[in-house]
Amino acid sequence: MLHRIYRRIRFGLLTILTVSIVACTSNDRVAVNADCYTVQHIAGETCVPRQPQRVVALDSVTLEYLLSLGIRSIGAVSSAFAADLQQDLTGVADIGSTGEPNLEKILALQPDLIVGIDYYQTIYTQSSQIAPTILYEVEHSGKWNEIFLDFAQMLQKGEVAQQVINNYYTRLEQFKQQMGERLNTTEVSVVRIYPNQINLYLKDSFCGTILQDAGLPRPPAQAIAADDAQRRFGNPIQTSISPELLSQADGDVMFVWTGENTVEADQQAQQKLAQLKSDPLWQKLEVVQQNKIYQVPSYWIGSGPIAANLVVDDLFKYLINR
Repeated sequence: MLHRIYRRIRFGLLTILTVSIVACTSNDRVAVNADCYTVQHIAGETCVPRQPQRVVALDSVTLEYLLSLGIRSIGAVSSAFAADLQQDLTGVADIGSTGEPNLEKILALQPDLIVGIDYYQTIYTQSSQIAPTILYEVEHSGKWNEIFLDFAQMLQKGEVAQQVINNYYTRLEQFKQQMGERLNTTEVSVVRIYPNQINLYLKDSFCGTILQDAGLPRPPAQAIAADDAQRRFGNPIQTSISPELLSQADGDVMFVWTGENTVEADQQAQQKLAQLKSDPLWQKLEVVQQNKIYQVPSYWIGSGPIAANLVVDDLFKYLINR
C-alpha cells in the first residue's frame, strides 16, 4: 500500500527538502535535543523531547492513546474510527488516510515528535529526518491495556495512564454491582457484519477483553482464547461463519456493527445486515426473537481507553438502563 506513495523520486525530493529545513532550523533542533531522553523501541533508539508541543500521530490508535494521556496532536490520519471516539479534533491537521500518511504534509507541520504503530517501520527513516520518531508494537487489539501502559511509559506518562486504567476498572465495578445476579447469566454475543461475510468477535478481542473485565459470559463459539483462535482460524480475535452456522451468534444479547473504512464499504455492510435480517436462520435466533440486538459504532473494535469507556457506556445503556 505504502509503496505506491513513497516512490524513489519522492523519497529523494523529500530528503532534500527535509535536509534543507533541518539546516535552516538547526539552532531550534539543538535546543530541543538538549532536553530529551532516550527511548528504545521497535524501530530503534530515539531521543524524545521531555515536553513535546507538536506531536503527530501516524494512526488512529496512537491518536487515541495520546488523547487519553492529555496530549493533543497537531496532525493525524483521517479515519472513521477516530470520528467515532466522540473527541474534539478541531485543529488537528489531516495528514492522509489510514495506512498512508503523507510525509510532505507532516513535514509542513514542523512536528517535534512523531509517533505510530510498528506498521510504519517502512517510513521510519524518512519520518526520523523530519522529527524524532518512536514506533511501538501492536500484536492485536485485545492487548490494548498493556500496550497503552507501555506506550505511556515511553512518553513518561506512566502515572497518568495508570489512573486512566484505574478509572476504567472503577466503572466496571459499578456495572457489576448494578447487574447483580444477572451478571453471570447474561451471555453476550458480538458480531461484525462485513460486506461479504459474518464474523464473530472472540474472547481476547478488544471488546472481548472488556466483556471479560465486566464479568459477562460469552457464547461457547465465541469464548475462544487468542492462542487457540490463532491456531484454529489464523486470527486471534475473530472468525468468519457461514449463514448455516448463525446459531453460533446467538446469545441473551447481541452487539453488532457494520463500520468500515470507506463510505461505500460501510453501505455494503449495512446492506448485508439488512439481507441477513430477512434470513430464516437469523430470524430463528433466540436473541432476535427477544429483540435484544443492539447496533453499535465501530469503537467496539477499539484500540484504547477512550473506546473502552464508550463500550462500557453501551453496557450501562443496554444492559442496565433499558
